[in-house]
Amino acid sequence: MTSDAVKDTAVLDVVDVPEEWKVVSSVRHFSGRVITVVTDAVVMPDGEVVNRDYALHPGSVAVVALDDQDRVLLLRQYRHAAGHLLWELPAGLRDVEDEPLQEAAARELAEEAGYRARTWHTLVDAFTSPGMTGERTRIFLARDLSLIPEGEFDFVGRHEESDMPVVWIPLSDAVRRALAGMIHNSQAVAGILAAYAASADAFASLRPADAPEA
Repeated sequence: MTSDAVKDTAVLDVVDVPEEWKVVSSVRHFSGRVITVVTDAVVMPDGEVVNRDYALHPGSVAVVALDDQDRVLLLRQYRHAAGHLLWELPAGLRDVEDEPLQEAAARELAEEAGYRARTWHTLVDAFTSPGMTGERTRIFLARDLSLIPEGEFDFVGRHEESDMPVVWIPLSDAVRRALAGMIHNSQAVAGILAAYAASADAFASLRPADAPEA
């Protein structure tokens, strides 16, 4: 890399910003329960028009639930597209119109794991696979946890959610497993590593739970 190139990159602000290149046509090929598959003809900076295929997605939330022993809650779910049983965070779709993201996350934590939390922070925001989908995920850190009493919550899991074992493992062990390629779910990997990094200052630098998405 030349010194001029180093100078140029040094003045760039390393922050993601919204951008939308011109689309001259758009075709919807398929609409399912969750995703819609689209091909857009997009104008490149040099004027060439190229096709880009992607999936429209409503977005998602996930929760790193951390107890007072610095253990993280993980659950195992079958993922047909991946062909794996994956260890994951409690997570779900943004499928309730106008529902605040923290409320969606709290609902997933209750439904999938049977816990509620008193303390919430925004842990990390991410696009799960930006080369093929616009899915946005917000991963929360939830602490001061308590088990929801039996009979107070009547959610019944169906299909893949009907049998999801739940484990608590030390956060440091979860980090080791993520780095060793034993945990693959992108929300789980991002959330585990982010929580471990944020624990360095006892989570003081984290954004509030209702922080806006850029």
